[in-house]
Amino acid sequence: MSPLTIGKLAKQTEVTIETIRHYQRIGLLTEPEKPHGGYRCYSNDAIIRIRFIKRAQQAGFTLKEITALLSLDGAHCADIRQLAEQKCQQIDQQIMDLAALRQVLGALVNDCQQTASSARCAILDAFSDDASTNPDFK
Repeated sequence: MSPLTIGKLAKQTEVTIETIRHYQRIGLLTEPEKPHGGYRCYSNDAIIRIRFIKRAQQAGFTLKEITALLSLDGAHCADIRQLAEQKCQQIDQQIMDLAALRQVLGALVNDCQQTASSARCAILDAFSDDASTNPDFK
């Protein structure tokens, strides 16, 4: 098997080289030593680590939160569960916030449909008006 260079690591994990370098800068991934006159070679552990990071991101965790997850080992399952529970609460709050935004935007679209023949756009007016005088936007 040929050495696992940063380019090959990026290809195997479906991330960019810059992503790998970013993970190294923030401490999520260890940068291997560079041999004299050669290329850095990564181990298969780097593949496992990057795939872990990507799966955790897909579950909604930020890189900072992933750093916390990685700092805990399997013996700290209660701590990991607590982090996951907190993430679930954050996601629930985001869903409620998005639902409220959807309701406001839906009302703006409805206003726009009601005044379609008007020379002014109700949506642009809502964005331009003082928020204290606009009942849809507070």
